[in-house]
Amino acid sequence: MAASDRTVLQFSSSSSSSTSLSARVHPLVVFNICDCYVRRPDQAERVIGTLLGSVLPDGTVDIRNSYAVPHNESVDQVALDIEYHHNMLISHQKVNPKEVIVGWYSTGLGVTGGSALIHEFYSREVPNPIHLTVDTGFTNGEGTIKAYVSNNLSLGDRQIAAQFQEIPLDLRMVEAERVGFDTLKSTNVDKIPSDLEGMEMSMQHLLDLIDDMYRYVDDVVEGRVAPDNKIGRYISDAVGSLPKLPPDAFDKLINDSLQDHLLLLYLSSITRTQLSLAEKLNTAAQIL
Repeated sequence: MAASDRTVLQFSSSSSSSTSLSARVHPLVVFNICDCYVRRPDQAERVIGTLLGSVLPDGTVDIRNSYAVPHNESVDQVALDIEYHHNMLISHQKVNPKEVIVGWYSTGLGVTGGSALIHEFYSREVPNPIHLTVDTGFTNGEGTIKAYVSNNLSLGDRQIAAQFQEIPLDLRMVEAERVGFDTLKSTNVDKIPSDLEGMEMSMQHLLDLIDDMYRYVDDVVEGRVAPDNKIGRYISDAVGSLPKLPPDAFDKLINDSLQDHLLLLYLSSITRTQLSLAEKLNTAAQIL
């Protein structure tokens, strides 16, 4: 076969620039994605959304914010709520006009079949968008975070496929954020606990710590453990900070505080319901 008759597959010109592209993501984005995944509808297998940020002078894509976009996904098609996406973008840019669309995210490990369709939509929103994936299923034992760009594979003048190429990703965070992120990526949570469940977990943890303190004091008294003056001062300070109240008065104080907390939850629920009804009535009035 002659050389002129051969069919040549080639990548688009953007592939050369994407090899040197890198991204930097702030911890707020990761926490926001995980929160949206926990609050997702029951029938949704993953969450997708828009990434906001800017491009730094050195070419690094700085991802600083995000928001989820409702979608319906099947085997061969993906339906995005484009109107919601644009309304959220307008709302975010009213607060911070410097933040623009830099890509999109999805939960799950790596790229899936529908990712090319979603990436094509965001390619019309911004040139060469970033695709960020967050493994909220802890497939490898932790939450893996990766960033990709797409390169078009062409046959002559016709585009036939898209290839996702991983790019360097930098997680920039201070020490306090690093502690929270390390805890998050090593902990698999099916749902967010309610306020009462969170209080119960906190009280159980407190009781476990008190039991550990009791065991330590008993071991020191019995001579099984050498005393530590530093630990003894900590225990003394903790015991001295407790209010000197009769048990009945202490129980009443806790119950009153709990009732106030439940009353606030009830009032906030009523307010939420009233706002929802007012919004529906306003929408119906505009239609009529």
